[in-house]
Amino acid sequence: MSAATTTPGSQPVVEITGLSVSFATDAGNVRAVDDVSLQVAPGEVLAVVGESGSGKSVTAKTLLGLLPSTATTRGAVVLSSKDGSTRDDVLALDQAGLRRVRGRDAAMVFQEPSTALNPVYTVGWQIIEGLRAHGKISRTEARAKAVDILRRVGIPDPEHRIDHYPHQFSGGQKQRIVIAQALVLDPGVIIADEPTTALDVTVQAEILDLLRRCRDEFGAAIVLITHNMGVVADLADRVAVMYQGEIVEQAPVRQLFSAPEHPYTRSLLDAVPRIGAGGAHARARAAARPEGWADQAPVVEARDLEITYPGRLRQPGFRAVDRVSLAIRPGEVVGLVGESGSGKTTIGRAIAGLTTVTGGSLQVLGVEMNGVKERHVRPIRHRVGFVFQDPATSFNPLLTIAECVAEPLVVHGRARDAAAARSRVDELLESVQLPRAYGDRYPHELSGGQRQRASLARALALDPELLIADEPTSALDVSVQARVLELFAELQERLGFACLFISHDLAVVDLLADRIAVLHRGRLVEEGTGEQVLGAPREEYTQRLLASLPVPDPVEQTARREAWRALV
Repeated sequence: MSAATTTPGSQPVVEITGLSVSFATDAGNVRAVDDVSLQVAPGEVLAVVGESGSGKSVTAKTLLGLLPSTATTRGAVVLSSKDGSTRDDVLALDQAGLRRVRGRDAAMVFQEPSTALNPVYTVGWQIIEGLRAHGKISRTEARAKAVDILRRVGIPDPEHRIDHYPHQFSGGQKQRIVIAQALVLDPGVIIADEPTTALDVTVQAEILDLLRRCRDEFGAAIVLITHNMGVVADLADRVAVMYQGEIVEQAPVRQLFSAPEHPYTRSLLDAVPRIGAGGAHARARAAARPEGWADQAPVVEARDLEITYPGRLRQPGFRAVDRVSLAIRPGEVVGLVGESGSGKTTIGRAIAGLTTVTGGSLQVLGVEMNGVKERHVRPIRHRVGFVFQDPATSFNPLLTIAECVAEPLVVHGRARDAAAARSRVDELLESVQLPRAYGDRYPHELSGGQRQRASLARALALDPELLIADEPTSALDVSVQARVLELFAELQERLGFACLFISHDLAVVDLLADRIAVLHRGRLVEEGTGEQVLGAPREEYTQRLLASLPVPDPVEQTARREAWRALV
């Protein structure tokens, strides 16, 4: 398995030849990867892109032997150590051999750091565990190395924070800790599986900068698994495009973006929302509105809105929303943008009556929410729809899609039970471009994009006057996101509901919103049309948000990265 010593850097750190992976299922074998061949040079960033189900993550997991027992593999996956002294075919290694190469030759940065980190151990213990598993090292020396790696990935006060637990860190800090775990054994290659999917654009920019440092300072090659073409333009040296288990195109990053050859690559690039693309749509919607529209009573009106979460154990309360004034008129889409913790979701939940208003005024459909009793909120609940960020957790896994969509109809007395509501459910599913037969499936049997469409159907079941959409496309592939956004815009135009669209993706909001409101630490710092807020932002915070958003153009992104660094 191990080859003779060679000159460092003279051979690829990863060499995949003719890799095929299939999974045994009740319906027969399913081929996930089909005859894939790839090489990664020392210090190179290779981006593997494609939609969910294209085989990206399966290929990545094969590098570390992380496939389940139902998988059958064929081909060769050769890992070289960083110093070039050993070469191992991962597919031929036993468990002891896999333990030896994991962390030392290749390490993985998983998509969701909250699930990758063990909540019952301190982050220091989890980093030290990897060090002690790969050699004899004293506790003092291991702790010193863990503190050093935490400092190098940008964790403040690492001497003390090494003894903190994962829940005591923000999402971006947790991702830094997972990267620290990957770096601590100085591997030759890091596999980063969607490392920025759930992060704000500002935190995402910081993590991408850190990954760039992993390459430049640590000399690690990176295999980047992503569907975000802006991230690819920002970080990658070379790109491999996967579609239905096959690699359909490989090219240097600038060549791929400037002259994509395969139709699938072109469709991926065309699906990426771009800042400035929504201006024409917004003007067309404004021109189509009836005379006197702006004088109508708002569906939602906040005046000096304050929401404070009470402190625990005699600690002062936390003010999540600080004197925000905002209005949403009938049929209008208002985009609410900002980082995590800026108060976006808190405002959305307060409008839906799910969070208590503690100061100022918030009127929703004519009802004052400050100090309101539940009996006064109940009559307007059917007039408000809510699309949750993650439909996988908002659907009851024990109910079929039809039963989930019918739930609001049954709860509000529009139907006796799910069976009686089935005709209405079928209409709703077809309106969101899902075949009615999908109503008999369970949530886990649908893809992410299909679940989000079903979630939209459920939110529209009662013909709401107001829809609150909380990050409804953040976890979707770029092409699936494009279809969901088109569908959303079409339904809003046809049904005419007002909407609060909450997102941290400025390009998505620009595409849909009539007006954009920017939140920062609970305060409304800027508001206006997309052309005003995104075309000529006045506030430094908005400028920083814009500079943090990676664009699908390597040349332009290089300039934007420098502008972001100057602002930061």
